[in-house]
Amino acid sequence: MSNLVNVPKNGSLANTNSNASFPSWSNWIDEMFNRDLPSVFTSNFNTGITLPKVNIKETADAFIVEMAVPGLKKSDFHIDLDNQTLSISTETKNENEHSDENYTRREFGYSSFKRTFSLPETVDEDKIKASYNEGILNIHLPKKEEAKQKPARTIKIS
Repeated sequence: MSNLVNVPKNGSLANTNSNASFPSWSNWIDEMFNRDLPSVFTSNFNTGITLPKVNIKETADAFIVEMAVPGLKKSDFHIDLDNQTLSISTETKNENEHSDENYTRREFGYSSFKRTFSLPETVDEDKIKASYNEGILNIHLPKKEEAKQKPARTIKIS
């Protein structure tokens, strides 16, 4: 019974006596496409920094955007509003040079990102405020008065 054949879920045939260190062609293809993408495709090539994560909350009278961006200064950010589109971007460059008798070592780095959000018409664009504290960028987007949620009330029947 040395010629037993297993039929895995993907339908490929694999001989049970074959060397286990050599995957079948279909298993290799399946593994390649089912695997998560390497981090090099989802991150900045120079620094490994990924796109910052964002939390967006809605309250009765505002939207609040929180972005985790540690290690930056508030002067590193550019926040623009154009035709109800909010853009948050940053660009940082680092250069270090060290000279010695026999060599000069120069290191440089570059990182940037840009996130854009379409704002609803209910946002009062003239009252938008931003702050940066302990690695968190907070953007407060107040709603227009007519869009604010009104408290519940009881209506008397006449």
